[in-house]
Amino acid sequence: MDSPIKVLLTGASGTVGSEVLKLLSQTKEFELTVFDQNGSKSRKTFSPYSKHIHIVYGDISKKKDIEKLPVNLDIVIHLAAIIPPLAEENPELTFKVNAQGTKELIQFLEKTSPDVFVIYSSSVSVYGDRISSPNIYTTDALKPSEGDIYAQSKIEAEEIIKSSQLKWSIFRLAAIMKNHKISKLMFEMPLNTILEICTPEDTARAFVNAVYNKTALTGKVFNLGGGANCCITYREFLQKSFLLFGLGKLDFPAYAFADKNFHCGIMADSQELNTILKFQKHTLNDYFEQTAKSIPFLKRMLGFIFQIPIKWYLLNQSEPYKAVRKNNKLMIRHFFNESNHALLTLK
Repeated sequence: MDSPIKVLLTGASGTVGSEVLKLLSQTKEFELTVFDQNGSKSRKTFSPYSKHIHIVYGDISKKKDIEKLPVNLDIVIHLAAIIPPLAEENPELTFKVNAQGTKELIQFLEKTSPDVFVIYSSSVSVYGDRISSPNIYTTDALKPSEGDIYAQSKIEAEEIIKSSQLKWSIFRLAAIMKNHKISKLMFEMPLNTILEICTPEDTARAFVNAVYNKTALTGKVFNLGGGANCCITYREFLQKSFLLFGLGKLDFPAYAFADKNFHCGIMADSQELNTILKFQKHTLNDYFEQTAKSIPFLKRMLGFIFQIPIKWYLLNQSEPYKAVRKNNKLMIRHFFNESNHALLTLK
C-alpha cells in the first residue's frame, strides 16, 4: 500500500479552507495537518474531523509556531490570510500575516520539506481597478488600487513564493461568494464593475484537484474564476441580493458608491485552469438559489419590515458617502472620478 500523501492546509477554518478540509477528509489517501489560529470558529470547524486530522494552532508569522508543523510534507495548500475589511483597518497585521507569515512558512518548508509542492491563494485584487478593461489575464501588469493594503500584501507574498527553492503554483482568485454579507464594504465597489464570482465549493475543488496535477501546474500562475456563467454587473448582483434579504430596491444616493479604486473583473483566461482541474460546476443561478435557501424566513421578513432603517444604517457606514457629506476633498479624490469632484463638493 502506498504511503499517504502528507498535506498541510493553512487557513483551514476560512470560507474556502473549510470546503477544502471537507473534500480532503473524504479520502484516506491524505495524512492531513491543518494550521490555524485557536479560536471558537476554528475549533467548531475542526471538531467533526478531530479524530482524522492533525491540528496545529498558532500564529503563522511566528517561527516558534511554524516549527510545530510536520516535516517532509508533500503538499501545502496555503490559504491563511487577513482579508478585507480587516485587511484595510489593520495594515500592520495584514503584512504580518499575509507577507511575513508566508515568508516564515516558506523558509520552514525549504529546510524541512524541500520536495513539497506549494499551492497559494492570491487574489484578483492584485490587478487593481479594471472598470475600463474588465477582461483580466495573468499576463496583465499588477497594479493594485490606491491604498489597497490587501493587494499589496498578496503581491509581496507571491514574490516570496516565486523566489523560493520550492515547487509552487499560484491561483489568483476571483470574488469568492457564499451567503454574501451586506456591509459597509459594499459601497467601495463601483456599481458598473463587471465581476466574476466563484463559489467556495468550486474553489476548493480546484485546490484539491491540484494535488493530482503538479506537473501541469508547477511554476505557473493562474486566474481562478467560476467561468462565463458566473459573470454579472455589481449593480445587478447587489440588487438581487437586496431582494433576497427582503430589502427591496437598491435606492441609495449615487454618491453612496465609489466610482473607482476597487478591483474585480472577468477572469478571461480562467478556462486554462479549469481545463486542467475541471472545478467549475456552479453558476450564478446556483449561487442565488443557495443564498435564498440559507436566509431564514424571519430574517427576510424583518428585512422587509425594517428596510428603511436598515438602509439608512448601511448608508451611514458608506465611506464614499461620508467623504461627500463631510466635503473631504482628499477622500473624494480617492473614491470618485475627477469629472464628479466639483459636483460632489457641493452636496
